[in-house]
Amino acid sequence: MAAVTFLALIGAAGFRAAPGALMVPLNDEFGWSTSVMSLAVSINLVLYGLTAPFAAALMDRFGVRQVVAAALSLVALGAGGSVFMTASWQLLLFWGLLIGLGTGAMALVLAATVTNRWFHTRRGLVMGVLTAGSATGQLVFLPVVAHLAESSGWRSASLAVAGAALLVVPVVWLVMRDRPEDRGVRPYGADETYAAPLPASGGATRRALGGLVFAVRHRSFWGLAVAFAICGATTNGLIGIHFIPSAHDHGMSTTTAAGLLAAVGVFDIAGTVASGWLTDKYDPRKLLAGYYVFRGAGLVSLPWLLSDSVHPGMVVFIVLYGLDWVATVPPTAVLCRQLFGDHGTIVFGWVFASHQLGAAVAALGAGLIRDAFGTYMYAWWGGAALCAVAAALSVGVRSGSEEREPVRIRPRAVDPAGNAEEDGAKRA
Repeated sequence: MAAVTFLALIGAAGFRAAPGALMVPLNDEFGWSTSVMSLAVSINLVLYGLTAPFAAALMDRFGVRQVVAAALSLVALGAGGSVFMTASWQLLLFWGLLIGLGTGAMALVLAATVTNRWFHTRRGLVMGVLTAGSATGQLVFLPVVAHLAESSGWRSASLAVAGAALLVVPVVWLVMRDRPEDRGVRPYGADETYAAPLPASGGATRRALGGLVFAVRHRSFWGLAVAFAICGATTNGLIGIHFIPSAHDHGMSTTTAAGLLAAVGVFDIAGTVASGWLTDKYDPRKLLAGYYVFRGAGLVSLPWLLSDSVHPGMVVFIVLYGLDWVATVPPTAVLCRQLFGDHGTIVFGWVFASHQLGAAVAALGAGLIRDAFGTYMYAWWGGAALCAVAAALSVGVRSGSEEREPVRIRPRAVDPAGNAEEDGAKRA
């Protein structure tokens, strides 16, 4: 299950590599502005996030296999259909609507669902490995997409993404199952006392919205959601979408910039798996604060590192940013499980939705900044300031025991005569 989930996440990640590599070719052919293309990506990211909690509920209600197969088919339809585009509104349809819904129905919610259902121990490590699937997808597809876009045209690159998504569908349908009981086994690490949970009941929309209503009453949910929105803004929104166009502004070729962004994916695999291992051993709140501080430092320095060629300073940035890329996911997912128990997966879906809303705002905002000032510098510095906010919010998240066990006032002691004891009243 973990291996097939990893493969499915790779297949869905193909489009994550595409926009940054295709924006320049689309501009050359159609003359579409950076703002218009950024709007399409923003719609994609919003749907990518908002679909997640409903997808988690759909997986509970109808099954993981059915939802994942349908999601991969939508990604393929959106990527394949984009080759027929002639107007910018069609970019919003294919890149934004179809691929946004398809990728949102999987993504990290799929990883969290499989981890929580199939693993009783080592959840942090498994979540880290599955999260790295998205980075591996970027690593696999980005150089291919960039090369095809330059040598054969952007349509060939789009068809490659569609084909990769379709190839995974039969594997998912043949191998994936909803729960360990379907295979006659217990979750990894569970002992003989394990009891299978009752099947989910109720509609997907009701379950998803119910999870949100439950979560918003907890202050820690807002801390996690806002911090994770900043995470999305400073990864998918800024670097993931605008690093290649920004490097191109400094004279670097698209293929070279795409290679650097792919290298981020290489180091992200190591960073995310290591983060999962660390999450099983250390306070996830402190880990999150450290990750955001390092990310902010990288964004502050980026305007001075971009140039027409690769140099040692840029290599250091790529390594550190890669290690930190989505290292935030395992501790955030584990905190959702600790804080919200059985609601944890759906709540994580809403936290992930905030991640993608942050990414969407940053993707559009950075495009507007580039068109207005002719440079991305202010976008990088704004992202660095947000990282400082995310670090502070992460430290302020309450632990699972604090969140689930509100303080109770002890009743006053009463003597046999029925009089309240003064000491007891004072202690209460």
